[in-house]
Amino acid sequence: MDDNAIEAEGLVKQFRGNVGLAGIDLRVPAGSVLALLGPNGAGKTTAVRILGTLLRPDAGHARVGGLDVVARAHEVRGLIGLTGQYAGVDETLTGTENLVLVGRLLGLARRAARARAAELLAEFGLVDAATRPAATYSGGMRRRLDLAASLVGRPRVLFLDEPTTGLDPASRVELWAAVRGLVDGGTTVLLTTQYLEEADRLADDVVVLDRGRVVAAGTPDGLKASLGGSALELRPVLADRLDVVATTARDLARGEVTVVDGAVRATVSDPDVLPAVLRRLDEAGVHLAEVSLRRASLDEVFLSLVDTPSRVDPTPRTATRTGSPA
Repeated sequence: MDDNAIEAEGLVKQFRGNVGLAGIDLRVPAGSVLALLGPNGAGKTTAVRILGTLLRPDAGHARVGGLDVVARAHEVRGLIGLTGQYAGVDETLTGTENLVLVGRLLGLARRAARARAAELLAEFGLVDAATRPAATYSGGMRRRLDLAASLVGRPRVLFLDEPTTGLDPASRVELWAAVRGLVDGGTTVLLTTQYLEEADRLADDVVVLDRGRVVAAGTPDGLKASLGGSALELRPVLADRLDVVATTARDLARGEVTVVDGAVRATVSDPDVLPAVLRRLDEAGVHLAEVSLRRASLDEVFLSLVDTPSRVDPTPRTATRTGSPA
């Protein structure tokens, strides 16, 4: 039996001449979580739509559960669940009615559909709200109901396309716990997200997409180690001194430098860089509100790999992989 729940080779998709995917490869072992990261337009949702049989690739092929997603699309749909960026529940129906409706659409008998609904409502902590219209649910509750709906058919593979968009931190943590529980039970998850902490918390492996191409792949820890140093962050008291701070960091740190949310971030391999940077900024009369030197995060990895407007160093770079896409 194939150990990979999802396999894709050379997937290509264009939209009116614009590149959606430019030949990506993916491998997702059964019972694991793969996170697809990338900026808007990188191709994350396009990949999910192809793997979920909602879109045909222009070239390449993909298999889910060993089945070709084009030639055997109907069978693939019986293996998968899909949760999009926004809750797709019917707000006029109660929690129970939403899940029973999905069960009936999947061909379950009425009694079996109600039993499955009760089971999922208990699993996702929604029993007390089961008889209330979904319109009265909080954002986190709706997302949990939406996730429950995608599990009515007991899918072997679950696609989560930015599932925590718009959720508050507490609701996001609740959903993470639910997803982790599913994976512990044997479900395979492909997750697209722009929350780097989400990928760090949930993913066994990460693939970074940029402009339809895979620019890096590996475990979260492996990608963070690939930067080869620590992350230095400097936030000036006055925003108009950012340029001075960035120039100083670029001169002394000699690593990747970015400006994000009013702070300068630089990759450093020598911790002695910090006192040198502080001396130079003190001589320039720059006062700092915050200074930190820590291990690189997925945020730094992400910014070092993809093209963003905040990049300080415009020098062209060659993206490298840190491992296989598995």
